Amino acid sequence: MMAATFFKDPAALLDFAVEWAAWLGDDTISAAGWTVPAGLTKEAESATATKATVWLAGGTAGQSYEVVNHIVTAGGREDERTLVIRCVER
Repeated sequence: MMAATFFKDPAALLDFAVEWAAWLGDDTISAAGWTVPAGLTKEAESATATKATVWLAGGTAGQSYEVVNHIVTAGGREDERTLVIRCVER
């Protein structure tokens, strides 16, 4: 699966999310975390039964960052998705 790409201005504080409902079926998220590389700042993260969200600030115009969401489900499954955040002046 190809990583989804999103655009963010370096001065923006924006939320990015992974919706896991289709993959989960009847299962639910019991734990979710985000790995954010140097250059971006993770301001907050949260999860519902089917969606994981991260709020990101910072970044350098012209740079791309891979942000990884890792979940554990109530049924004991684990998986992750990668988002590519491209910083551009807007």
